[in-house]
Amino acid sequence: MTSTYGRGAAVTAEGLPEWLEPVARASETIEPHQLSRFLPPDTGGRQSAVLVLFGDGPKGPELLLLERAGTLRSHAGQPSFPGGALDPEDGDPAEGGPVRAALREAEEETGLDPSGVQVFGVLPRLYIPVSDFVVTPVLGWWRAPSPVGPVDEAETARVFAVPVADLADPANRAMAKHPSGHIGPAFQVQGALVWGFTAGVIDRILHYSGWERPWDRARQVPLDRHA
Repeated sequence: MTSTYGRGAAVTAEGLPEWLEPVARASETIEPHQLSRFLPPDTGGRQSAVLVLFGDGPKGPELLLLERAGTLRSHAGQPSFPGGALDPEDGDPAEGGPVRAALREAEEETGLDPSGVQVFGVLPRLYIPVSDFVVTPVLGWWRAPSPVGPVDEAETARVFAVPVADLADPANRAMAKHPSGHIGPAFQVQGALVWGFTAGVIDRILHYSGWERPWDRARQVPLDRHA
C-alpha cells in the first residue's frame, strides 16, 4: 500500500527487504500507548518528527543515529535519531508534514540524500514533556545509502550506525535511572549510552518486531543530573 502526501512524502512498504517486514507490519497496528506512557496533549506542543532509518550494513540490519554536540543547551551529548521541529513549508502536521520534516532534518543534520530513503511507515505521535515536543517517528529504509557525517559540528558531534544485533544483545541493555527518579530503557553501544525518547522507541520496535531477546531489566545505569 502506498500513501502520497505530496512532494517528498510518499509512504510505501512495497519492495522492502524481508528482514524489515516485521517492522512495517507492526507499524500498521501499533497503538500510541504501546509505545510510550507520554502521549501528546489535546492541544499545544511543538510539532516535530524524527527519522528512524534502517540500513543494511556490514553486520546486517542497522539504525542511523547521531550524537548531539556537548555544547548545546538541551540534551547535550545525547544520542538521538535525526530530526527536529516542523517548519511551515513542511505542511500540515496531520498529513505529510512529519514525513517531509524528518527527511529535511536528516539531510540538514547528517548530509544524507533523502532521495535514497524509502519511507515505509509512520508511528503514532508521542510526547516529550521536558521539551514540550510532540514527536512523530517516521520509519525509513535506506535503499540507496549516501555519505553521512556532521553537517554543523556546533549541533552534531558525530553520526553513526548501530547494528540491530548490538541493540538486541542483552549484554548491551540496561535501564537508565535519572536523578528525578524516572527509569527507562537504555543501550550501551558504539561508545554511547542511548537513553530517553530514542531508547524508548528502539525498545518498542525491537519488542513488536520480534527482535527482542530476554535481558536483565534489573540492571541499572545512573544518569547525572545534567542529563
